Amino acid sequence: MKLFDVSFSYNSIPTGITMETERLCLTCNKPLKGRTDKKFCDDYCRNNYNNQLKSNTINLVRNINNALGKNRRVLENFFHGGEETVKTTKDKLLEKGFQFKYFTNTYTNKKGNVYFFCYDIGYLPLENGWYLLVKKKEE
Repeated sequence: MKLFDVSFSYNSIPTGITMETERLCLTCNKPLKGRTDKKFCDDYCRNNYNNQLKSNTINLVRNINNALGKNRRVLENFFHGGEETVKTTKDKLLEKGFQFKYFTNTYTNKKGNVYFFCYDIGYLPLENGWYLLVKKKEE
């Protein structure tokens, strides 16, 4: 009884034996059929794999955008009517959930004062825990 049909020749590799390893889906580890460069068994696995790769970055960006949006809403709620500037305290801002580390841009005026903006609404730190809130003038 023959187990293998293998022939050898001098300085050659055996013929009749293939060393092909089974390729598996990167998501679910099911065997892959078809193209040799195929990595996923179906679209669901491909999408799931790529979403997992991007999820950490996407979550970071989402959290920062949420914080910026909340900061803008907090600032906006201090304006009543057509006011262009309002004064408030740091404690009142923190009480409303304002996070000072999140802002979209800064503006330095001719006097050297640095305003921190959340989109179109900004604040200028004053003395003794007071802040001047300003709305960017529409151009």
